[in-house]
Amino acid sequence: MGQLDGEVATYNRMREDLEANHRWEWVVIHGEELVGIFADLQVAADTAVRRFGRGPYLIRQVGRVGRTLPAAAVAQWIYVID
Repeated sequence: MGQLDGEVATYNRMREDLEANHRWEWVVIHGEELVGIFADLQVAADTAVRRFGRGPYLIRQVGRVGRTLPAAAVAQWIYVID
């Protein structure tokens, strides 16, 4: 999953704030940009696909270990990496 190293690093830099204020919500990260925070996975995925197509981008549930979705998985709807 080396293609998402930048997005994962961005998430990790924001992790403390995200976990304090947005636990269990879904984030979309593209490069170093936090694109949005969403209560619903479907809305997060729709937003990511509409803005970035097949990616790369990261969709991740805040506070849940191992719940990261690469763009290709969302485009094929949905394969979860645990």
